[in-house]
Amino acid sequence: MKYGMNLLLWSGSIGPDHYPLLASLKAAGFDGVEVPVFGGEPADYKPLRAELDKTGLKCTTVTILTAETNAVSPDPAVRQKAAEWLRKVVDINHVLGAETVVGPYHSAIGVFSGSGPTADEKNRAADILRSTAEYAATAKLMLGIEYLNRFECYLLNTAAGAQELVGLVDHPNFRTMYDSFHAHIEEKDPAAAIRTVAPVLAHVHISENDRGTPGTGQVNWDATFDTLAEVGYDGWMVIEAFGRALPALAAATRVWRDLFPSPEDVYTNGLAFMKDRVAAAKAGHSGGKSGGWG
Repeated sequence: MKYGMNLLLWSGSIGPDHYPLLASLKAAGFDGVEVPVFGGEPADYKPLRAELDKTGLKCTTVTILTAETNAVSPDPAVRQKAAEWLRKVVDINHVLGAETVVGPYHSAIGVFSGSGPTADEKNRAADILRSTAEYAATAKLMLGIEYLNRFECYLLNTAAGAQELVGLVDHPNFRTMYDSFHAHIEEKDPAAAIRTVAPVLAHVHISENDRGTPGTGQVNWDATFDTLAEVGYDGWMVIEAFGRALPALAAATRVWRDLFPSPEDVYTNGLAFMKDRVAAAKAGHSGGKSGGWG
């Protein structure tokens, strides 16, 4: 298992001011960080890559689409901008040496049609994502698409929907991810949701139901960790939490109150929580049982 920390807890743009944080996360025991890629050019990320290498941290990244880069838009020009942005994201990931880029880049966050997704919209997204996956293969990059709860998007809200999209894209560099926060809202059974995406699971976000410190809320963690062990998941497990430090990011993530004592509480207690649960789940699936973490 590889343990990571999503840097969106601190900023949507990581620069020199955050380099001491990288050292702290390494000292705490993390294997890597999840870097937000919301803008800029590939060359802009070279200093961060150098700092990651210096600190000894690997990375994954997260990106999104906006109304101006919406892959499901009926406007071909907007879809072309989506394709161009995602191609740039791949280039940025190549500079960073990232293993996986995750996020809901199937459609624009916060843009709604007033009804559910149409077959045309799903196919538009699949076309853009297939071409992105083809380009990502040249950079040895895996795409891990994220389904969100219905209050943030309408195209992709469930594990079953994510599995369907992976089938539509039909490319080895395009898989999906599992986020415990969104699943807590949308899925009736987290174990069933994880089993649904298990054959195409590339990434996991460990996120509490209130976006605070993992293990302090209502997510069904027993089912989550036990089922991840059952299906033999052994990739990145990344804490995703949000706070009020940055007003724009707090507004985007709908965080109106303090959800934890400090960021340090999130990443220190969160990491200990993940490691304890992984160890317990591993023990529960050893001793001759099929599957599980080896």
